Amino acid sequence: MSEHNTNIEYTHRGIPPVLSRVSSALLLIGILVAIISYLTDPVRSAFNNIVLLMLLTSVGVGSLFLIGIEYLAGAVWSTPFRRVFEFLASVVLVIPVIAIPVYLNVHSVYHWSHTDAVAADKILSGKEPYLNETFFLIRLIAYFVVWIVFYFIFTSNSKKQDKTKDQKLTKRNIRFSALFMPLFALTLTFSAIDFLMSLEPHWFSTIFGVYFFAGTVLASLAAGTFLVIMFVQKGYFIKGIIKDHYYSFGALLFAFINFWAYIAFSQYMLIWYANLPEETFWFINKWEGSWMYFSIFLIITHFLVPYFALLSQPSKMNEKRLKFMSIWILFAHIIDLYWLVLPTFNPEGFVFSWNEIGFIILGLGLILTMFNWKARKENIIPIGDPKLKRGLDFRL
Repeated sequence: MSEHNTNIEYTHRGIPPVLSRVSSALLLIGILVAIISYLTDPVRSAFNNIVLLMLLTSVGVGSLFLIGIEYLAGAVWSTPFRRVFEFLASVVLVIPVIAIPVYLNVHSVYHWSHTDAVAADKILSGKEPYLNETFFLIRLIAYFVVWIVFYFIFTSNSKKQDKTKDQKLTKRNIRFSALFMPLFALTLTFSAIDFLMSLEPHWFSTIFGVYFFAGTVLASLAAGTFLVIMFVQKGYFIKGIIKDHYYSFGALLFAFINFWAYIAFSQYMLIWYANLPEETFWFINKWEGSWMYFSIFLIITHFLVPYFALLSQPSKMNEKRLKFMSIWILFAHIIDLYWLVLPTFNPEGFVFSWNEIGFIILGLGLILTMFNWKARKENIIPIGDPKLKRGLDFRL
């Protein structure tokens, strides 16, 4: 099959100049604002740093998941676009660096890190074998090692295939994908518990990991969809991309919008129905003061708007709408992360100023910078993949 790929017209052109300029500007502004924020309000900055960290985790680790699931499922339509997600997955390389300020400020943001508070609290004492600084650090290192190792495995085999056209490399990545999937489920779930759920260490939820997974896949899909469409529109992608390919992106976005809403409602409904104090307080805090309006805003932004915007079949194939909704969904995911983190910092009501904006800008700058770094020197198309021609010929 691989010999047919020689007929494919593709010339590596790097990246659009506008993307390079935007990524550099966002990165420099983000770093500057983040430094000023830490100097003026270190506690608030530490909470915003968690939002930044989980945004990068969503895009980077979510892209690894999409790479792995393509190999396991033997998907064809997505083959021309896999390299885009490989480039996005490079974000996992900077996640450990972004996690350092969070760990250094662990006493400012995580109540369970105070030994006197644990000793005086029966619930925290019961969770102390898991929620302690030493084990917390060990888990973080384990997450980062798993993500980075599998990133290099997937991408090195894929990049090598560009030159060798060896189909055995695809089979090798399929085997590694089978190993990665359970590790992905464990590391993503526990990272969500460690960084997000443990902000309120008295809270109990057995569905929180799935909730974060839904948002993670949405964020990585949205980032990839936006970049694919932008590269196609500017002529930097391979020829042969049609509306049938866009429909697959739109259908996946629509599916995970519904999945996120289903899991979010299920978590709320089950906690409301059980009416246990150790569970209900988490939602009650988010429905008091101005957080109530923010919660309603989240429902509208993260579900209602994208649901109706992508409901019809033509909308799932419309380049402009998909491009706009990709940005919207990524924004909605940031709002979701803010909703998960900041109520612990300020229970009285939501706060939003240059501090929060700076960390969001830094996150977007890091994502685009890492993508640009890879796209400048590598093919944005997996030209050696034996499924590439079939992927371009894909029709609904």
